[in-house]
Amino acid sequence: MKGGASERLRAALRGLPRLPLALLPTPLEPAPRLGERLGIELYVKREDQSGLGLGGNKARQVEVLLADAVTQGAEVVLTTAGAQSNFCRAFAAGAARLGLRCILLLRGDGRAAPAGNLLLDLLFGAEVHWIDASDPYDPAVLERLQALAAAAGGRARIVQLPGAAGPLAAAAAASLALEIAEQCRPEAIWLAAGSGLTAAGLALGCEALGLGARVHAVSVQQPRGFIEPLIRRRAAEAAALLGLDLRLAPERLVVDDGWIGPGYGQPSRAALEAMVLAARLEGWVLDPVYTGKALAGLIATARAGERILFVHSGGAPSLFAHGAAVAAHLLEPA
Repeated sequence: MKGGASERLRAALRGLPRLPLALLPTPLEPAPRLGERLGIELYVKREDQSGLGLGGNKARQVEVLLADAVTQGAEVVLTTAGAQSNFCRAFAAGAARLGLRCILLLRGDGRAAPAGNLLLDLLFGAEVHWIDASDPYDPAVLERLQALAAAAGGRARIVQLPGAAGPLAAAAAASLALEIAEQCRPEAIWLAAGSGLTAAGLALGCEALGLGARVHAVSVQQPRGFIEPLIRRRAAEAAALLGLDLRLAPERLVVDDGWIGPGYGQPSRAALEAMVLAARLEGWVLDPVYTGKALAGLIATARAGERILFVHSGGAPSLFAHGAAVAAHLLEPA
């Protein structure tokens, strides 16, 4: 990595609004026992230790998104995602830190038990509303957010990742590449992709720094035909926000949609097996719907002998929301 490229990216990131809510940089650790089992040189980037609201990769985005909202004079912030959203949990924690009223519009019927991330949303004081929709890109979601904002009775700011806030969130995630470049020189980087914004920012950062690493985004929700063009578009939009004249090389990003399993937010057997392996060889706490699925993809398709970095993007609270499925797997007869 050339020093000039690093300084250009740092300068570009300094142009983003930001409030220091996370513990950054997050640590990077070797994972020799799991690496030996898989025949690779393996490291883990501990985004789960970012601090805000029990950590996770979303803290990088929340620092910037809430700073932007505060700059716009917001007193009330609104966002939306699934019932066990890691983003909503970090968003609610950040809003509490800043004294902002937080309104969450969660997809579902409202009958979900207050466990995992949802329990933490309530603990952080978020006002939770429900919408009977499964598609985060459904226009009805934004319409309902706008209605809630209009009724909020204060200066309200909508932060919708599938919408206008996406490029800013992706730009914020480019800082992850800077940290990795200073800590390790991987040949490939693996991570879970829901909205794909962390993958977009990470890939953009690697491109800007001239790193050779491929970014493997394991989709946990959308088919490749939808999510890969979206990740590339978000990376381009983030580059424009940062004033970077570049686009992702075709080989920079690899998207794998083969590990979604029974559906978004639903544990898969491969994810359960991967999280047990990681727990018993490295002491990691993964979850069965995000990081477990990403590790399952890595285990199945990583190239032997490569130096690989796994981004542990957090999500441990959802482990407890899916405790019955996890326990049933652990208690299966050998």
